Order: sequence, then C-alpha cells, then structure tokens
Amino acid sequence: MNDETVHLPLPRDHPQRRRLSHEVHARPFAALRPPTRATHLAILTGEAGAERDREHLTLLCRRYGVEEPAADAIHSIIDFGAFRLKWERHTEFCSYTVFVDGPLPADPFAEPALAALPSDWLAALPEGLLVAVNVAIEAGGETARSPDEIAQLMSSTNFAAARVSGNSALAFMDFAIDEAGYGRAFIQDQGLGRFQAGRLTQRLLEIETYRMTALLAHPVAREQGRALSHAETRLASITAEMSALDELEDERRMLEELTGLAKDIEAIAASAQYRFGAARAYYGLVKRRIQELREERIEGFQTLAEFIDRRLAPAMSTCEAIDQRRDRLARDLARAVELLHTGVNVRVEAANRDLLASMDRRSNLQIRLQETVEGLSVAAITYYTVSLIHYAGRAAADAGVAINPALITGAAIPVVAGLVWVVIRRVRRHIERRVGPT
Repeated sequence: MNDETVHLPLPRDHPQRRRLSHEVHARPFAALRPPTRATHLAILTGEAGAERDREHLTLLCRRYGVEEPAADAIHSIIDFGAFRLKWERHTEFCSYTVFVDGPLPADPFAEPALAALPSDWLAALPEGLLVAVNVAIEAGGETARSPDEIAQLMSSTNFAAARVSGNSALAFMDFAIDEAGYGRAFIQDQGLGRFQAGRLTQRLLEIETYRMTALLAHPVAREQGRALSHAETRLASITAEMSALDELEDERRMLEELTGLAKDIEAIAASAQYRFGAARAYYGLVKRRIQELREERIEGFQTLAEFIDRRLAPAMSTCEAIDQRRDRLARDLARAVELLHTGVNVRVEAANRDLLASMDRRSNLQIRLQETVEGLSVAAITYYTVSLIHYAGRAAADAGVAINPALITGAAIPVVAGLVWVVIRRVRRHIERRVGPT
C-alpha cells in the first residue's frame, strides 16, 4: 500500500466554503482542571459594537504581548499566563470569561477572577453590562463541600441545584445579584473530564446569559400592552359610533381615523418584531442548554428546569400573549375597515342611483321641452313665412294682379307649416347622428 498522499486537482472553492466549515468549530469550550475560578461578563453593545469590542480585546493582547485575534474573529481563547480569557462576539452582545487556576479560598466568591485583569482596561469596557457571574469549580474528594455547605455560599435563596452530566458533578446556580453585582455559580467535580468541565461551565453561563437576553423583551411587552390597551379602547369607540353614522362625510372621517389607528398598530409591531423574535430564539437556547445538563434532583433544592419554568416561562408567555394580542387587534381593525368600506360603498351606490334617476328625469324633461320648442318653432316660422306671403299677395293685388291675397295666405299656411316641420325634423336627425340622441 502506498503511504504517499495523493493530491488530486479539485474545483475552485465556493467563496464561503472555509467559513462554513469553520462554523462547526466555532465557540469551542475551554479546557478546565479544578480547582478554578471564573468570572463571566456579557455586555449589550449592539450589532454596531463588534469592531469596538474586538479593538478593546486587541489592546489587552498588545499590553501582554500575546497574539491578537484575527480581524474577522468572533471568538477567541487567549492565555495571558496568570489568567486565560475567552472572548465571544454574538449578534447583539459580547462576552468575556476570565479563568484563574488555583486553590479555592474558604469563600471562593470573595475575590472574583476578574481581579486578574488590569483595572484601567476594565474601566474602559463599554456600558451595557447585562450579565456578571462568578464561578467556582471545586475538585471532588474528602475535603469537598457538602450540598448544604455549598448552599451557604449562595447570596440568596433564589438558586437552583442539581446533579448534572450523568451524575459527574454538582451544579449550583444563584440567579440573584449579590452586593458586589455578580450572580454566583458553584460546580463540584465528581468525575468530569477537562473538556466536560468546560462544557458544563459554559452551559451554565449560557443559561444565565440567554435568560437575561430573552428577558429584554419583557419590558417591551409591558409597554406594548399599555399601547395596545389604548388602541383597543379607540377601536371599540370607533366601532360603537359606526352604527349611528348617517352621512357619507362622517363615514369618510371615521375611515381616516381607522387608517391612522392601523398605522399606529403597525408602528407598534415594527418596534418589537426583532425583540420578540430574539426572545423566542434565546428562550429556546435556554431550554436546550438545560436539557443538555441532564439534571438529577438533589433532595431539598429546586432544579434549574424548575426555576426557569417558574420564573422565565411566565415572562415569555407574556411576550407571546402580547404578540398574539397585537395580531388579533390588527385583524379586528381590518374587519372594521372592511365593514366601514362596505357601508361607504352602499351609500355611494345609493347616491349614484339617485343621481342617475335624477338625470333620467331631467333628460325626459329636456325631451318634452325640446318637443315643445320644436312645436313653437314651427308655429313661429310658419307665422312669419305666411305673413311674408300675405304681404307679397297684397302687394301683387295692389299692382293689378288678379289674385285674392287672403285666399293665397290661407292656402299657404298648411304648406308652409308642413315644410317647416320636415326641415326641423331633418336638422334634428342630422344632429343626433353626429352627437347622439339626447
């Protein structure tokens, strides 16, 4: 068998091939060997803050003379000697996790691992801190703390605990913020491998980070609830007035009000569409990370799944209810607009019918007036024509012509009247052929 590698020519790569392949290896877990302390920060810097976050990390690397992250990097684990720093850039926030190895003091949360970082560099971090958690990872053995002793290290009673990772560790997570501004997490190793410890730590930190980012939608939901209540009241008032409308102008005015209300509802929807969509995605990640823990109950303590179900699920249900309420209001508004449109159309059609009937009556009247005018015209033209014949006959008689002017005048009347009537009828028909009948 030939051991030499055969390099065959391949087609040119797709522009995104390497990037897509590297996505499989994105955001790797840190390898941890207890005892270890860690501090995790998640800062909401927005989508536009990626470059600034990367530049701030670069300053720290230059300060310690270590390799800087790539210009397009979205994650990096950097060893600074005295500590390790894991940096991740997400869509709307960045996170820093500092790891410091060494024995745990009696109170492992008294001095956070974050103290290993330069204070001036920390002070220059951007505003928008959303999550700050101190983590203590203890090695198992005879000197390891009991569950009750670990519970005493939590800053409040608002914590969850469970056996996780196939009973390879104990995990305690305090979701309250202590006096120093941190949440607390305690992991006791009972058979974890180095990468298992890193995965477990990251899952716990992601549960808290994604929980908080999901909750960003809750204040938006409450604000939208007030706006929707106002919109529902306006719609109910407009709908009640619709049955009492009598004038077309009033209906048009009300249609303008409904259109304005529709614009307000669309503005409400646009302002929260991203936030609610992100909340659903983050909530899904929280539930997935909890499933990955494979929790087993420690008697006397609530599990993380129970805590999330009691504390986060109602907030997410509120957001979902507001979303559905807004959609329902939009449908009700659309029906009201359609109903009002129908009423306006009916009134317009009735007005058009009355207008056509009025025009028909006017047309008939014009025809009758036209016929009357034609009769009067025949009489008037006949009168003037016969008068001229009469004067001509009298002039001829006075000149010695043997005629009777009165007889000629009487005989001319029917002839002239008939000719005038025929001429007027022909003129009328000629006009009708050119412009249409009246």
